[in-house]
Amino acid sequence: MQQILFFAVVMLALAAIAPRFLPHQEASTVAIATATPEAANARSVAISKGQNGHFLVDAAIDGRRVPFLIDTGASVIVLREGDAARLGIHPAQREYTARMSTANGVIAAAPIELNRVEVGDLTVHNVAAVVLPDEALAQNLLGMSFLSKVHWSYLGGKLVLEQ
Repeated sequence: MQQILFFAVVMLALAAIAPRFLPHQEASTVAIATATPEAANARSVAISKGQNGHFLVDAAIDGRRVPFLIDTGASVIVLREGDAARLGIHPAQREYTARMSTANGVIAAAPIELNRVEVGDLTVHNVAAVVLPDEALAQNLLGMSFLSKVHWSYLGGKLVLEQ
């Protein structure tokens, strides 16, 4: 528990200090552009960097909106317990069978599968995810279990997702 609290304090301090070292940007903290087809029949979403330099997006999980930080280093979608509960996902303690390596160390996670994940006009079905205790991370992560099923690139300062 002390390690988690220490990590949380360090992350808060970094979050407060880091913007001073990042180039100034006039982008809003969360921006999702409307779908702009890059090719015939293609759907795409362009996501601007937030002021903190991260890509933040609201995704819909089975039709319900959830905020995410896009994380190419996360193998799967990671949901905080509180957000999972709002989606009707309530893993029992015995379902926390997976071990996840995090900056806090190794933590127990509950593997789940999400029926439908939508970002803008992009939809991915049957997406692997895990639920972690709220204190294990500050926000939900949109990881590679979603990103590997769409084409993504960094163009003109924006993260572009296409399907």
